[in-house]
Amino acid sequence: MSDLRKIIIDGQEVEVHPDLALIQACEQAGIAVPRFCYHDRLSIAGNCRMCLVEVVGGPPKPAASCHMQVKDLRGGRNGELPEIKTNSPMVKKAREGVMEFLLINHPLDCPICDQGGECDLQDQALAFGRDCSRFEEDKRSMDEINLGPLIKTQMTRCIQCTRCVRYMTEVAGVPEMGCTGRGEDAEIISYLDRNLSSEMQGNVIDLCPVGALTSRPYAFTARPWELKKTESIDVMDALGANIRIDVRGREVMRIMPRNNDDVNEEWISDKTRFIWDGLRNQRLDRPYVRGTDGKLAPASWEQAFTAIADKMAGLSGGQIAAIAGDLVSVEAMWALKQLLAQKGVESLECRQDGALIPTDNPSAALFNPSIAGIDEADAILLIGTNPRLESPVLNARIRKAWLNGAEVGLIGQPVDLTYEYAHVGAGPRSLADFDQSGFYSVLKNAKRPMVVLGNGVLARRDGLAILGTAMQLAEHVGAIQEDWTGFGVLHTAASRIGGLEIGFVPGENGRALPSILDGAATGAVEMVWLLGADEIDMNRLGGAFVVYQGSHGDAGAHRADVILPGATYTEEPGIFVNLEGRPQQAMSAGLAPGEAKENWAIIRALSAHLGATLPFNSLAELRAQLANEHPRLWDEMDMPARAAWQPLVAGAMDDTPFAPTIQDFYLTNPIARASQVMAQLSKDAAERAAVAAE
Repeated sequence: MSDLRKIIIDGQEVEVHPDLALIQACEQAGIAVPRFCYHDRLSIAGNCRMCLVEVVGGPPKPAASCHMQVKDLRGGRNGELPEIKTNSPMVKKAREGVMEFLLINHPLDCPICDQGGECDLQDQALAFGRDCSRFEEDKRSMDEINLGPLIKTQMTRCIQCTRCVRYMTEVAGVPEMGCTGRGEDAEIISYLDRNLSSEMQGNVIDLCPVGALTSRPYAFTARPWELKKTESIDVMDALGANIRIDVRGREVMRIMPRNNDDVNEEWISDKTRFIWDGLRNQRLDRPYVRGTDGKLAPASWEQAFTAIADKMAGLSGGQIAAIAGDLVSVEAMWALKQLLAQKGVESLECRQDGALIPTDNPSAALFNPSIAGIDEADAILLIGTNPRLESPVLNARIRKAWLNGAEVGLIGQPVDLTYEYAHVGAGPRSLADFDQSGFYSVLKNAKRPMVVLGNGVLARRDGLAILGTAMQLAEHVGAIQEDWTGFGVLHTAASRIGGLEIGFVPGENGRALPSILDGAATGAVEMVWLLGADEIDMNRLGGAFVVYQGSHGDAGAHRADVILPGATYTEEPGIFVNLEGRPQQAMSAGLAPGEAKENWAIIRALSAHLGATLPFNSLAELRAQLANEHPRLWDEMDMPARAAWQPLVAGAMDDTPFAPTIQDFYLTNPIARASQVMAQLSKDAAERAAVAAE
């Protein structure tokens, strides 16, 4: 505490760090200071001057509290503590003047502005502004700029706070916006009048303190006071970003980020934010059964259950297999596992991409350093991964570490990661000879080195050998310390770690994914249950009887013999365990359409039809049994897992270069493929790639 400094804020004596800005010191003291341009996660701009405070004994004019630090304050001649005032007559008059200037050119279109009701300018004009304007000249009008299909612009409302410019440059790492001109001619534009290309551009909507940048898909659809707001978890990747789902009636109207410094800070990807129109398109809203004519026909739940029961009656456990998709909750997987266990089924698989992830070694499966631990890393080696597409928010965290001095190396295909890196090689040969590369000494000499292995690498035939080599490399460079485990796997599926934790994996006599598909093709596996699994090769299922339980009419539904319509992640409560082993609860924000049901409830109802009723009648009872078998899911809710380090043996690797895991960031799951917004973004990205290749 000796490095803290005592100051007085509005008559209250507080101790704060001398490097803090005055606005931060005021926040620590519980005193709110208005601001427009200042943001905790962006650099200081000092544009708006709304955060003015009075420094007692200082110059006879207010000071910008975002620009001035505590260490710049001076005490009185007789040893009095430095003092600032945030509510003096000087400050009040200054803020009224600033607000009057900001409103000179701002249009009076609050009734039609999508920011209305949650606008910083509205709130602060009421709290700190004058009740009239002395400006009688014509207002300035600005041309609109086209930023693409996500962000709707009304630049006449812009107050040039430059939050959007600083965010795109500093956080997103794609400097596609800037400010030109001075004074009355100042305006925010995109470079060369191009659409924004960042996978995280939607965050500027939240950052904009006025209505200059709003959501284009959400435009003119709802007012904030009409919406029911539900805190939940994102499942578009394995990060587990904290989100808020806003619903009107039965429909999701928008998805916004929640702050969690340990996971996503306050950012989300564009896929997370704008996926919501895919929640209502191409939905499965009633059961279907494939008839003798080979066509799927609508059916009742009774008919669907009967078709499944009739097929299962003549099969042994070895002839049945189940594959869980990337968006499935822990409860749904656990319920299906309990149901099939009564039949002796051991061929369970939650790795629908075929990743060779060890099921008995958590340290080889988790992102051990934790997401927040990236901030501590001073050297990072990426192996076979493109975090910009596999987890954009995590990639922004790596960029943050890079900005703070961390060096980054990449073994894999050269890509634009939004930060500079040393390209060490393209494949396993470069990994095997890594100690001969220049980046080896960088990792070796780092205090907190980190090795990140892409999940796609594990789907190769030599995936386990590469995993073992990477883990041994982490040991050799000193990434495994008493208080630091600097090795992690970057997963892409929200359900992956949860499935591994509850054992939704092959038993002693069970089949893994390749064997399941081979068995289905040869007839050894006669029934395959697809629990939201759409990313496998459906042609390899041969003549197997396929039950598809999911929410959208995607690949799995087209191949299915029986379709059981389930709920999406916004329509049922569920636990998801993110890549660092952190259990989090997604909450139900709306209702599933038609006859669709919660996934655990479908399985429970089917069990009664099969004459093997599962021992729970509600989600609470299911969770009680789940907690009894896997207590960590509840005892360590919202806490990352801590796994004992168990390095694997390095094996023989082939020379095939690492290939991209994600081909199209915007179309990675059934919900995304049902979204018109994602389809447009995918098209735009393909056009940009084609132009860049010319």
